[in-house]
Amino acid sequence: MTKITSTQELVRAAKLSRRRLLKSAVAIGAVGFAAPLTVNNAFSSSGELNFEGWSGYDDLPKVMDAFTKATGIKVNAKWVDEQDTMRADAKTAAASGSIDVIEPTLDRLPAWVDDDMVQPWDLKKLAADNYLDSVPGGKAGSAADIDGKRYFVPSVWGTEALTFNSKTKDGTYGKAALADLFDESNVGKVTVRGHSSLAAMGRVLDAAGKLPMPWIDGYKNEDNMKKLWDIALAEAIKHKKNIAQFWKGENDAQAAFKTNGAEIGLTWDSTGYNLRKDGYGFIAPKEGAFAWSQGYVLLKGAKNPDQAHEFAKWVSTPEGSSAWASAFSANPVGKGGIDKMDPEVSAFYAKAYPGDALAKLYWWPASAAWFLKLRGDYASKWLAS
Repeated sequence: MTKITSTQELVRAAKLSRRRLLKSAVAIGAVGFAAPLTVNNAFSSSGELNFEGWSGYDDLPKVMDAFTKATGIKVNAKWVDEQDTMRADAKTAAASGSIDVIEPTLDRLPAWVDDDMVQPWDLKKLAADNYLDSVPGGKAGSAADIDGKRYFVPSVWGTEALTFNSKTKDGTYGKAALADLFDESNVGKVTVRGHSSLAAMGRVLDAAGKLPMPWIDGYKNEDNMKKLWDIALAEAIKHKKNIAQFWKGENDAQAAFKTNGAEIGLTWDSTGYNLRKDGYGFIAPKEGAFAWSQGYVLLKGAKNPDQAHEFAKWVSTPEGSSAWASAFSANPVGKGGIDKMDPEVSAFYAKAYPGDALAKLYWWPASAAWFLKLRGDYASKWLAS
């Protein structure tokens, strides 16, 4: 193995590693916002787009400005901190046409379709070949297709893993674990989301052989789900004293560490990256990081479908995918996006996912409407306990 002797060589090695990984189905990486934003064969357009996406990411308005500059399409954006809010807004907008595009995660797509709030994308108006083959939801026959129609086009993807105080917690890969969130040594020091922390508890119990069936079987039907989540909830409540703060969005997660005493938490990768200069590290747990794929759905009754397609297509270009992923400190979906990555971000991810971490990613399973409702009920009981 070649010995790396300088920071420049580390960055160069990380960049090569990221490029290779992003070509595989278990890739995880990130790109920067340093390169000028241009679009090959950019067209002159008009009109506007009504968009709803994630709050807590300061560069997203800048990316929207870049899209407007490239296409002439004005974006009216609303930013919210969780998907439950997106779904509630979509139920109203599907009838009124007040929102064209929303950005949920792929695992929730079946519920959006079941609730009849979205319409299929017209692949003839997109550039399907722009997407990396490894990106979940990026090609025909994937979970983005329901009944042979494409209801989801990817925008960015990443993980939920462990952010930790580098001075007080051992973030060594292979030692740091989801089980640490519930360990007695972390009373009053933990931050988590409601539903994902219950899933973490379920996976911990599953690995210990303490469940009547595999945790993944809870996604098959309501009876299985209730049996497994009853157990996970009861066990989590026993460790409620560990929780310093529950978080819903990026701003909440950062505040848990900066102002509310958290020293370890299950957070998005963006949280770990944004806190890296404040004495915090970010590492995949030994059980495997939760992985998510995020993208766009086109609402029924959308007033600006042509502009919506142009937006989704722009984000699939090297420049667009690079910019969008940079804003989230996550992964690009377009071919060539990785080549515009920020070396500092690349080095961060190379350190966060060493060894077999990428091979152990736990992709959030597809969730039907009934599952999301029950999961929300369990999360509410957990927060209120």
